[in-house]
Parts: sequence; C-alpha cells; structure tokens
Amino acid sequence: MAEKQPTFEEALRSLEQITEEIERAEIGLEESIAKYEQGMKLVKRCRAMLDKAEQRIAKLSATDDGTLSAQPAPDLDASADE
Repeated sequence: MAEKQPTFEEALRSLEQITEEIERAEIGLEESIAKYEQGMKLVKRCRAMLDKAEQRIAKLSATDDGTLSAQPAPDLDASADE
C-alpha cells in the first residue's frame, strides 16, 4: 500500500518544524543532514502541488452564460513522488 502523501498544509508545517530543529542546532550533523533531505523532499512536493494549483487556475474559462468553469489539470502527483 502506498504511503499517504501529506497535504500542502501538513507539508508546510513539517518544513517549519524541520527548519526550527536545524536552526536550534540541538541535533547532530547526521540528523541535520537527514532532516535537510526530508525537507527538500517536502519542498519538491509543495512546489508540485503549487504548480498543479496554478495550472488549474490558468485553465479557468468563461462559459457561454458568462460563468467560469474549471478544466481539470493533468495529474501531477506522480512527478511529486520522484
């Protein structure tokens, strides 16, 4: 079973926590490096989610009656897992 991916908000909270832990310098070098790597994966995930949101917004278009409709963006979740 695939691991559940964090939401944007969860990933952002995790990044903030990782940043605080590294900045406090209370953890060793190896743990700091591991936290940095974890943080970079979260940054990549957040960027992919933001890109997907941006594409969805860009795909908004006016219908004949003047209302807006959103066309679904291609699924980018696979690229966030790389």
